[in-house]
Amino acid sequence: MIQYLLIFSKQGKIRLAKWYITLPSKAKAKIMNDMIQVVLSRRLRMCNVLEYKDTKVIYKRYASLFFVCGIGHDENELMVLEIIHRYVELLDLFFGNVCELDLVYGFEDAYMILDELIVAGELQDSNKHLVLKTATELIDEESTQKVLEELGLAQLL
Repeated sequence: MIQYLLIFSKQGKIRLAKWYITLPSKAKAKIMNDMIQVVLSRRLRMCNVLEYKDTKVIYKRYASLFFVCGIGHDENELMVLEIIHRYVELLDLFFGNVCELDLVYGFEDAYMILDELIVAGELQDSNKHLVLKTATELIDEESTQKVLEELGLAQLL
């Protein structure tokens, strides 16, 4: 099971954080700070899997973003790397060559896509076209709802 997924920039700014376990806010902040320090200090040719306390941490760098997953010791590291890659592919399909600004300004869409891909720390569906189709439908429905609420016409739905 994936315990958390973090996305941060080369400058150490968190762009997306999704937690699949319950932890106090201080513990989450400590994990995020530690992951930023550890991952940013590693060289390019170093292994993408490392140990952190009682978890394994798998990370992958795409352009200026680092995608980091914390998993239990009995989980498959290669499967998690593949899940990270699948999520990046989905973001690329949705945003058209995703960049850091897409995650900053389109964070709701990024979370929606992630929620369609991973549920409760487990891979929901590996078919990227089906995941993207479902997420896009939900995003369109949500944006329609917001527009109607702004216009005071929410009762029409």
